[in-house]
Amino acid sequence: MGVEAGVDGPVPSQLVAGDPRADVGERSLADLLSQTTQDLSGLLRSEVELAKVELKQEATTAAKAGGMLGAAGVLAHLALLLALFAAAWGLDAVLPTGLAFLIVAVVVALVAFVLYRLGRARLEEATPVAPKTAQTLKEDVEWARQLKS
Repeated sequence: MGVEAGVDGPVPSQLVAGDPRADVGERSLADLLSQTTQDLSGLLRSEVELAKVELKQEATTAAKAGGMLGAAGVLAHLALLLALFAAAWGLDAVLPTGLAFLIVAVVVALVAFVLYRLGRARLEEATPVAPKTAQTLKEDVEWARQLKS
């Protein structure tokens, strides 16, 4: 490969300039910066590729879990409807049918209103920006500025 081996391994003067095994003292600053840039670029590419693979696996797992949760939500909705009908027909035994269904509807409406108010209050407390992520991004920018100067 253009590198001849001596008795104890490659002879430094015979190493190719771009070879990472070349003696650092014999390489120019431009070569060192170029090699560092290439290494950093390769590292970043491999990190991005690893992130893609991990995110794809996590997305697949999350999609399957989301499907199960969706099916559970549909079944829970059906069960609630059946329970509400059962409650209304149970009240029908002691009250007129229309009044029994009206009472069940009012109770459901009250529960819905309370859940709406609680959900709205919690939503107002939520922050739209992830504070920890914003802080780490600011730290990264500051770190990059220090490296630049």
